[in-house]
Formats: sequence, C-alpha cells, structure tokens
Amino acid sequence: MANKRHNVYKAKPMTEGKKAVIQGLLSEYDIQSAEDIQDALKDLLSGTIQTMLETEMNDHLGYEKYARDDEPNYRNGTKPKTVRSKYGEFEVDVPQDRNSTFEPAVVKKRQKDISGIEEQIIAMYAKGMTTTQISEMVESIYGFEVSEGFISDVTDKLMPQIEDWQNRPLSSVYPIIFIDAIHFSVRNDGIVSKLAAYVVLGINEDGMKEVLSIEVGENESSKYWLGVLNSLKNRGVRDILILCSDGLTGLKEAIQAAFPNTEHQRCIVHMVRNTLKYVANKDMKNFAKDLKTIYTAADEKAALKRLDEVTKKWEPLYPHAMNRWHDNWDVITPIFKFSMDVRTAFYTTNAIESLNSCYRRLNKQRSVFPSPSALMKALYLATFEATKKWTMPIRNWGKVRGELSIMYTGRLTD
Repeated sequence: MANKRHNVYKAKPMTEGKKAVIQGLLSEYDIQSAEDIQDALKDLLSGTIQTMLETEMNDHLGYEKYARDDEPNYRNGTKPKTVRSKYGEFEVDVPQDRNSTFEPAVVKKRQKDISGIEEQIIAMYAKGMTTTQISEMVESIYGFEVSEGFISDVTDKLMPQIEDWQNRPLSSVYPIIFIDAIHFSVRNDGIVSKLAAYVVLGINEDGMKEVLSIEVGENESSKYWLGVLNSLKNRGVRDILILCSDGLTGLKEAIQAAFPNTEHQRCIVHMVRNTLKYVANKDMKNFAKDLKTIYTAADEKAALKRLDEVTKKWEPLYPHAMNRWHDNWDVITPIFKFSMDVRTAFYTTNAIESLNSCYRRLNKQRSVFPSPSALMKALYLATFEATKKWTMPIRNWGKVRGELSIMYTGRLTD
C-alpha cells in the first residue's frame, strides 16, 4: 500500500503587503538565521497578544485607555503573566479592572499555555514515553520546562474518558472473542510487582476487530474471569459463539457459568509454544512438524489418531511433553468442525498480535510503571493508536461468517 503523504503547508502567493511585512521583519530584527526568525515570531506574538488584551479591555470598559469616563469600573493596572507558546515562553501584562469582571478571550484566565502542548504530551504518552522523557522532549522542542507533575495532571484528564470507554454499550452478539494477556512491572504502594493487562478483543458481525475491554489485574481465578465476562453481559453482550484464549486459570469455568453455549477454543499457537519450550533445539523442528499434523488434521477422529502417534513417538525423550494436549483436548477440538480457511480465523490469538506488539513497545520504553492507573492510561492510548489501522474485516470473513452461521443456526442475525 502506498505511503500516505503528510500534509505539508504550501505558502500562499506572495503579495506586496507580505513583501512589506517581511522586509520590515528583516530590518527590525536583523535576521540572519532560522533561529532569529523564531525569536522574531515570539516577539511579534507577544506584542500581538498584548495589543489584543488592551483592545479587549477597551471593549469591556467602553472607552480607550487614558480616555475619561463616568463609569464606576475603570482600569486598575496590569498583572504579569508568563505564556507558553510553540515559539517558547514570553511575558504579557494582562490589564486589570477595578471590578475584576474582565474576562480576556485571547488568553483566558488561568490559561498559561497556547502551544497545544497538552495534545503533544498525550501523543508522546501514547508512544510509551515516560514523564521524564516527555519533560525533556518538550524543553528540547519548545524551549520551556514542564514538570512531571504537570504531565501527570494532563494525562489524568483521560481517566473519565477511559471509564466511559470501559462502560460503553457493546453489540449483542460477537461471533469470535479473543482474550490474551501482556505483563508489566508496576509500582503500587511502593512495591514493584508484575501485573497482567488482559485484553478482550471481539470480532463483530461485520468481521471488524474491536477492543471490548482492557483489565489490569493480578490473580487469575474463575471468580475474576466471571467478573470480566459478566461485565461484558452488563454492557449488552448476549451471545459469544467462540472464545479463543491461552490457558488462563479459571477461564474455562467462568465461560461455562456466564456463557454456557459458548465454545472455548484454546490458542493452538500457545499450545505449540508451551510444548516446545521444554524440547531440545535439535528436536524442535521435527517436533513442531509433528504437532502441525494434529491441528491440521481433516477432522477430530484423524487428529486424535495423530495425537496418539505423536505422543508415542516422543514419549521416550519427553515423557510429559504431550500431557497438555491430552488434558485440554476438549478445548482444542472445536476447530475440527470447520474448514482450514475458517480455522485460521480463531485457532490462534494472532488476530491481536499486532495490538500486543503495540503494548509490548510500552515495556521497551518503561521498565516500571509508576502506578496501575499510569499503565491503564498508556494502554488506552496505545489501543487507539493501533486501532486506527483497523479499516477492513478480518481475512476470509465472508467464508468464516457463512460456516459460523451454519454451525450455530439462529445465533447470528441475517
């Protein structure tokens, strides 16, 4: 796909008026470099805002400075104010009135920033940068300091937005849902521990990927997962056809309680990885090749036969390697009801691998998150960065939906 071109500003046609302004700038500021231009623009911006403040005060009082008037309200000096802009910091003198009723529009009361820096801070936070890194970056680019506390205050404004997102209504039916976990080091009450971010990704009836929820938690249990699944129900989900996950503790029991008609599919890729984890490098390629003959078998009967053959072949060298496959056979077998093209849509959590890669980049930027809420903010922003690219249904969705409709008659809308 061709790269999108960035919007590049193209200067408007040169007019005599613009030529005169530029010539005046060159003369007034003795401009010799691009840095001199920035300084000149900062001075002009400061002067323009100062003039606009004075004009606003004239309009507010109804007469110009130094003019006499019988109105009881009048000018009462000025108050210095430091303003941050994309050209750096500068000071303006904000006019005051005796009745303290003047409300400037160009730089509002308590507003100290006109640079759009808050949006930039959130964008940098979304890329996983720490508050220290953001502070250094802002000073490097804009020439003024912002404290780490200010950065935290800016990103804390996201919390109500995150809460609304976590509680938004969902579709009534999701043909496929994936649950996966990414682990992060988080400081909580002065203690650093590992927390998991559990990502719930749905494939809706149009085949579009949709992040339904992100939960930051510690201990997996059937009680924990029942709470997650009941939260989906409370937000409108009435039916899930297939739920694909790794071996998350207690999830199987929670699915049976919350969505008893949902088929639980173990992620085959995780099964293979967990099996090969204890296999010697010299045997890994051949072992993986044998495992593939199980999950690509034509049907469950053929797959079960291959399971026994692979177990018998490798048991002398790795006596416990295949135990996981036997123990979890009931949540491996749903894929055998479908054609090969359709199996690939849900026998692995690869559908969220691109999303997971965005989350893993957060780990590269930060060794430890300062709090669970800081982790949640970063995950939320990273989610929206990743989902901007989700503009098309998943591969083979027409065929997938067709087979799902036949298999689960009446549970998908026409």
